[in-house]
Amino acid sequence: MTSQRTLRRSITCAGIGLHSGHRVTLTLRPAPADYGIRFRRADLGGLEIPARVEHVASLNYATGLSFAGASVETVEHLLAALVSQGVDNVAIELNTPEVPIMDGSAAPFVYLLQEAGIKKLGAPRRFLKVLRPVSLARGDKHIAIYPADEFRISYTISFDHPLLRHQSRSIVITPDTFAEELAPARTFGFLKDLEMLRQQGLTLGGSLDNAVVLGETGVLNNTLRFEDEFVRHKILDTIGDLALIGAPIIGHVVAHRGGHALHTALGTALLEQRDAWTYVEAPQAVTDVVGVPVTVHG
Repeated sequence: MTSQRTLRRSITCAGIGLHSGHRVTLTLRPAPADYGIRFRRADLGGLEIPARVEHVASLNYATGLSFAGASVETVEHLLAALVSQGVDNVAIELNTPEVPIMDGSAAPFVYLLQEAGIKKLGAPRRFLKVLRPVSLARGDKHIAIYPADEFRISYTISFDHPLLRHQSRSIVITPDTFAEELAPARTFGFLKDLEMLRQQGLTLGGSLDNAVVLGETGVLNNTLRFEDEFVRHKILDTIGDLALIGAPIIGHVVAHRGGHALHTALGTALLEQRDAWTYVEAPQAVTDVVGVPVTVHG
């Protein structure tokens, strides 16, 4: 039996909300088997928002959830860290409606999980295994998931920019590959879009310290952590968005020019097509390893 997991102890960090610009205190707390992943708004008397795709409420440059009068924004990086490191049950306590952006990557969250420790619970872990393809297309953007013996994501991006005309990567998602090859990849944006976004009340907490900012010909603020950091971050986002399915996935996701709306739409479509998947408890292809050390880049 592959066991469900939670944290060994609670752990707290603080940061800035990317879109709100507000200071955020975040605490990850252990939770019992079958609790799942839930966001808890401490500033609203402890109202909880289950991390489920049916609660997706906003997709403005980040993924937001809403349930029973409470909401939370920018959940994808933290969710990606949690599910990639095998955490099934955790209470995510916040004092504002947005997860802190940290350095724009998931590496600080992986570090938090390693510091808190991960422990097994006395209940079987359930995986969602894809049985047949499910696909979606919106114009020139498309995404699909296919049967596989592992969780793999193959992603292609294409932008009208010299650095981003084409990037592609395919990777099997394990605790190790996520921590080493995906978690450090930062969110990115274009300088020409920043003023427009701020006029819309977005990216108010954005800075050169928590995003890769692209000018007309190149990166403005610093060097890249990977030559293909942009597509790696898109894969990171996909993992976080598909975490809202509510179970670790065994399948192969293939995406071209996707985004939060397309990622979460795939999750919804997959769950609705009940003959396209089944639950399994202990797939032989899924390792029981829990993570490796990750370097937190400054």
